[in-house]
Amino acid sequence: MIFKDTLFSVKQTINCGGTILDLSTPKIMGILNMTPDSFYDGGTHNSEDSVLEHVNRMISEGADIIDIGGFSSRPGAADISSGEEKERIGKALRVIRRYFPSAILSVDTFRPEIASFTVKEFGVSIINDISAGTFDDEMFATAAALKVAYIMMHMQGTPRSMQLNPHYNDVVRDIISFFSERITRARDSGITDIVIDPGFGFGKTVENNYTLLRELRMFEMLDCPLLVGLSRKSMVYKPLGLTPADALTGTTAIHVLALGNGARILRVHDVKEAVQTVKLIDLYRNAGK
Repeated sequence: MIFKDTLFSVKQTINCGGTILDLSTPKIMGILNMTPDSFYDGGTHNSEDSVLEHVNRMISEGADIIDIGGFSSRPGAADISSGEEKERIGKALRVIRRYFPSAILSVDTFRPEIASFTVKEFGVSIINDISAGTFDDEMFATAAALKVAYIMMHMQGTPRSMQLNPHYNDVVRDIISFFSERITRARDSGITDIVIDPGFGFGKTVENNYTLLRELRMFEMLDCPLLVGLSRKSMVYKPLGLTPADALTGTTAIHVLALGNGARILRVHDVKEAVQTVKLIDLYRNAGK
């Protein structure tokens, strides 16, 4: 049953550079990929004008956070240098800060040096780390020193290897155990605002993904807000025999399920549709109260 009251008391706010983001109403994180090979929109935003147009559209449609990535994490993605990642992200951030100085920004990186650069130079207030600090031991200390909100995602393997042969004893329990250990280490390092992302499609089979979606409420025991990245992923389009370009309807359907099962942040390509989904679910939840 979805849209039921929470089983656990889960933290409902995160501090984003002095702005308190209230997650009692779910928030929308719009995606800006500065990569040439992302699975859906790779290479689309390779000029200042295209970055400005895309970010302006997402903000006008109601995005609460803009998430900028310069390292492709699609299955089989090739590695790039820290310098190349810095150049891609910096190009976008210079444009965004010029025209949207008060926007809440997140940077998708697992490298501490990129986190430091973006926070100190551009006032980024969220670090979105696909490795949950496992790719670089300095990330937790860096995030704590920067006093940013920190999103930790679960991934089995690396982008190159994660979909070769994913295996779990119990996908939900295994990932909760992983987060329990990583959250303890992060808090011990001094990180106070932690968001967890179960990592749909990152080292998971289609069945694993739908098991996680059905059991999302189990993650509430970790007392951290839950972010989900489901937008146009293969778990949506492959079972339907579609492509990512045709997966908006399916994405909206599973966003409804995720929100009903406790998701507090949706990371999306299509902001307008996600905002509409949250508004209608909010009306449903509050009808007659």
